Amino acid sequence: MDSILFDDVTVAVTMDGRSEPKVLLQDISLQVSERRVAVIGANGSGKSTLLRLINGLVVPSSGRVTVNGADTVRNVRRVRADVGFVFTDPLSQLVMPTGREDVELSLRRTVRNATERRAKAEAALARFGLLPLADQSIYELSGGERQLLALAAVLAVDPQILVLDEPSTLLDLRNRELLRRTLADLDQQVILSTHDLELALDADRVLVVDQGSVVFDGGPAEGAAWYKALCTREVARG
Repeated sequence: MDSILFDDVTVAVTMDGRSEPKVLLQDISLQVSERRVAVIGANGSGKSTLLRLINGLVVPSSGRVTVNGADTVRNVRRVRADVGFVFTDPLSQLVMPTGREDVELSLRRTVRNATERRAKAEAALARFGLLPLADQSIYELSGGERQLLALAAVLAVDPQILVLDEPSTLLDLRNRELLRRTLADLDQQVILSTHDLELALDADRVLVVDQGSVVFDGGPAEGAAWYKALCTREVARG
């Protein structure tokens, strides 16, 4: 199984108008090798930053992150060949006018033959029931359809590791269940952040992030219960 190592990682950024950097994550030391890992936490807790470290979208202020031994700063090209990343907002990564063109673009580096590339793109779209929408403008698609299209484009190139930032946020119940079944059947290691505790329960391991720190690391049922208790305490404090 693929292995991701966070070695004493801190991420701090300087915000406009602030003299001191804002710490987004601090003292993160983890080895992640489980097949399915869910990261849960409140908005602004640092969970998206944690995920973005995995493919070099965010770089550590101190410490280091490695993916299968490759440093995400010094070997970012190799890391990104292994790691597929799906954003919460699919318009952040859909760059072509139609779904067909977007998936074909993702395949251009690895599939040189145009006919073969078209066939592989159609297979990727069909996997999510998107082939009838392949030639529509991405702006005519629903938020859920765009999210599934972004996932199809990433999976088309068969990454070793799939990272998803709140993938079910825009999905209705039907497409959420399609997502769950798809993730369950994948050979890839899957790491996702989510507010959907039912989706988190499908994982082998759950990390709870709070105020920039990993405050729980363990089984999914225990992690969901721990997070519910944390939220209850915060509400009680007002």
